[in-house]
Amino acid sequence: MNLLFYILIFIIGTLFGSFYTLAVYRIPKRQDIVHTHSYCPNCQHKLGFLDLVPIFSYVGLLGKCRYCKEKIRPRYLILEILSGILFVVMAYVMQFNVMTLTPIKITEFCFMALYFSFICLMAGIDKENRKIDKFVSVYGIVISIMYMVYLCIVEQTNIYRYGIYLIFYLIVLLLDTFTLKRYAKNSYVTGILLTVITMVIFTGEFVTANAIIYTLLAIFFYLLIYKIKNRKRKNKKKDDQIIKKLSIGFFLGVFNLIMLNICLYMINA
Repeated sequence: MNLLFYILIFIIGTLFGSFYTLAVYRIPKRQDIVHTHSYCPNCQHKLGFLDLVPIFSYVGLLGKCRYCKEKIRPRYLILEILSGILFVVMAYVMQFNVMTLTPIKITEFCFMALYFSFICLMAGIDKENRKIDKFVSVYGIVISIMYMVYLCIVEQTNIYRYGIYLIFYLIVLLLDTFTLKRYAKNSYVTGILLTVITMVIFTGEFVTANAIIYTLLAIFFYLLIYKIKNRKRKNKKKDDQIIKKLSIGFFLGVFNLIMLNICLYMINA
């Protein structure tokens, strides 16, 4: 029974992954992600049901659009598979199975699925555009508040701890509003700060701190490798110029999910 249950979780995960690919493409363009029918970005042809089945559609169409024969980027297939696998891993480390289908377990898994969606959207958009999208940040704040209310009412967690995080949210949002009015631009730093606060609320201080540490290490090694490869070039870029092109949110999201699953596995082992 558990095998069938995890297969179902995998299928749900691939559906989420399919949605992520759509949302990552449309959100930065401010296109509707709910009501507008899926279409090929090359020929604009509306896609049918058989074109939208996760994994199988890509494989069946040999990675090409049914209508214009344009190649579909492999990332769509990869993200759908990874999303399905990560949903299964998340369910396994949370000990979410047929025997533990209680309202609390279901609610906790749903919250983690919402958080996972936030990380995927934030990291995907950041990787493609080097930007922490404000709509995604707002989504993160909303689900964080919902999660805090749930923890305080149902699990009777210390409300003062989460009150501090709400104050942090308010401070960063005020700073972001001031920056927007003063300089009329989207602040990448405030987006990262909002992301970190959301991470702390859902995954705790230890997991988030480790995600930050590994992100800094990744940036350090990237700069080191870049310097080694380009030491003989005349037009060398400064470290701060290189960092400005790094998708920090993407690294934070990846390491946060890795550390979260590791810690959950160790706790429940």
